[in-house]
Amino acid sequence: MKLKTLSIAIALSLLPVMPKAIEIDKLQLPDMGDSSGALISPAEEKEFGAAFFRNLHSQTEISQDLEIQQYIQSIGRQLATNSDNPSTPFYFFVVMDPDINAFAGPGGYIGVNSGLILLTEAESELASVMAHEIGHVTQRHLYRQIEAASKMSIPIVAATLAAILIGTQSPQMGQAALMAVQAGSVQFQINFTRDNEKEADRVGMQTLANSSFDPRSMPTFFERLQQSTRYYGKGVPEFLRTHPVSESRIADTRGRAETFPYRQYPDSMGYLLTKAKLYVLATANKDAAIKHFSTLEQQGTDEQRAIARYGMGLIYLQNLQYPAASEIFQKLLEKYPNQPQYIAALARTAMESRDYNKANQLFARAAQSFPSNDAIKIEYTRCLLKSGKPEQAKQVLLGLPNDQKERAFYFQLLAQIYADLNQAGESHRYMAEYYYASGQTEDAIMQIRLATQEKNLSYQLQAILGERLNFFLSEEEERQKNR
Repeated sequence: MKLKTLSIAIALSLLPVMPKAIEIDKLQLPDMGDSSGALISPAEEKEFGAAFFRNLHSQTEISQDLEIQQYIQSIGRQLATNSDNPSTPFYFFVVMDPDINAFAGPGGYIGVNSGLILLTEAESELASVMAHEIGHVTQRHLYRQIEAASKMSIPIVAATLAAILIGTQSPQMGQAALMAVQAGSVQFQINFTRDNEKEADRVGMQTLANSSFDPRSMPTFFERLQQSTRYYGKGVPEFLRTHPVSESRIADTRGRAETFPYRQYPDSMGYLLTKAKLYVLATANKDAAIKHFSTLEQQGTDEQRAIARYGMGLIYLQNLQYPAASEIFQKLLEKYPNQPQYIAALARTAMESRDYNKANQLFARAAQSFPSNDAIKIEYTRCLLKSGKPEQAKQVLLGLPNDQKERAFYFQLLAQIYADLNQAGESHRYMAEYYYASGQTEDAIMQIRLATQEKNLSYQLQAILGERLNFFLSEEEERQKNR
């Protein structure tokens, strides 16, 4: 499909628009119809979002950990299903960055930094941030800012928007984004007004309550963020720059939260185990990490102590101390056989220690016990490849649901499978799709060209390669033209 141009103006700073006084019991959701519908079609919105996500890969580190990804997707789906517009497509992901940030991009792509997740003290606090970002999407705040300003193609707009929304960690990337803006003679701003923020709070709080999360977690987290700013000095977290928290906003959300009945909201095991894994991944000082989990192991409930042992096991695994890691995960599995993370960790330890027979047996058992757990199936695929079983790996991989078959890891695994099956043309084809999904169009073009040089290509594959090469070349030409 030929990429159409967009006319867009998106604001980088917030405008001080004073909100109107509204009685809590008379709040009404706004009309979903707005002028943006005339500027961008659903197909273009989907294409815009996909381009935005591809460009993020070249500007920040997107978590490729399957369990972390599966968890953030599961909590995101729970919230999206109970939002004011459940038919809106969403994709949730974790950015591996210690900065406290979360953002909503086009096409329903919502990112949450690992630093923000680790800062939360309850799952409902994480859910409150995600529900707020969902509110920005369902209320179409981003597209309300689209105005006639310049003719820019979807790829260049997506690249620039990605640089802006993530708070661009690299000065070079930020400068490149600004140059792209100047070259297009367009003003780029993300203009989420205070009214937008309060609207996202209000809609998000209702989503929280509908999803069985604590509405009171939103003002609690906002208040802690506000209090923490005194320790940051000039380095205010990106989330607070793009989502400023005032006393009136905290009071507004707290007053609204009190209208919901009070009850206990326990954290899920998925949340606690994800935080433990993120802590291990984010902590360079392993001695400090060991001390952290050793302290936690001496307190709390049995399950909380088990999570501390899980964290300890992950550190041992990272340090290649396979026997110690295996012993911890084996005991956890025996005590909690219904927790998929424990058998997956035991299988992963066997795989990393090159005991492929044991690893494959454990992954096969886990896949049978948890048939809807895609993370286990993907790791099983990788283990089968490591043990020289590409045909079996292919069957497991092809059994994944369709939404997983659009992700970069899927194309990378298929490329490896076909390489092991001595089908070089197919291998290069899927490596091209992997590079494209990762925002590396030039490498994708190179892989397609390598594929076309292979002998004995079927007519169908030749046609596919020709179509993809033309598509990649067209997009790269458009990107270069707008530099």
